[in-house]
Amino acid sequence: MKAVKNFKWALVLSGGGAKGLAHIGILTALEKLGVPAPSLVAGTSMGAIVGGLYACGMKPKEIADFTLKDFDIGRYLDSFAFRISGPVGKVIQTGQILGSLATRRGIDPGEKILELLEKLSGGKKFNETKIPFRCNAVDLINGEEVIFDSGSVARAMRASMSFPAFFEPFCADGRMYVDGGLADNMPVTIARKAGFRHILAVDVGKFRTLMADDLPNAPQVVYRSMETIQYLMGRKERADLTIHATDNATPFSFLKKKELIELGERAVRESAPELESFFSGKFRAPFTRRRYRDCGIKGE
Repeated sequence: MKAVKNFKWALVLSGGGAKGLAHIGILTALEKLGVPAPSLVAGTSMGAIVGGLYACGMKPKEIADFTLKDFDIGRYLDSFAFRISGPVGKVIQTGQILGSLATRRGIDPGEKILELLEKLSGGKKFNETKIPFRCNAVDLINGEEVIFDSGSVARAMRASMSFPAFFEPFCADGRMYVDGGLADNMPVTIARKAGFRHILAVDVGKFRTLMADDLPNAPQVVYRSMETIQYLMGRKERADLTIHATDNATPFSFLKKKELIELGERAVRESAPELESFFSGKFRAPFTRRRYRDCGIKGE
């Protein structure tokens, strides 16, 4: 794909839990198209994790290989009950969840997830990333959105993905961070404030009507509440081009890893004409490429 010489652009990746695995397919397909690397990557929650690892130097194929071959979310949770299946596991899980919610700030402390992120990111700080990176979180102490641009990338990713009730808030420097999606699940504003005129966003969420049976437990009710708030508030800032990579997956569909990655790749292929225009520098008006399925520094 042809692109303007020295084309500077920003890539923004939304949150979405497991649905954010589609971002891996997005990165894979963009690399196959031969587009220039972004000059900034910004993301929130799962978008912060995928975007942060990519910015730290992991190739899309490396992220995909790890996700498909080695990533089992149960291995990276400290909570014992999440690793037990069957009727006994459900009994223990129920008791442990109730106990955790009564005595702690979340079901899982997120320490193993942080260790994994430190390993995958190579312990890099923001000033050491291959591509400039930013992510957001919300400070429960003062209610402010916080944009991370310094310090440990892994710790920033861990703060951004602190899904309320499920993970304990990430506490540091007198602050208590929770999921950045509470403030802005598509943080295009980060790229705009950095001066970027050309912004490509990837949205892995689609607000749709549900049935009561679709919300069987507390984490899903909490996540749905977050989705509803985001839907009612609307998006703060629009990208020049937004690609939607969505199907009927939920934020907890980690068993659909392969399908979600392929969904991202397909969304890029189906958006090829718009991407051609975007990277040629001819793309001006904000545009949304919708692909809904039923089967996600200084700029110029």
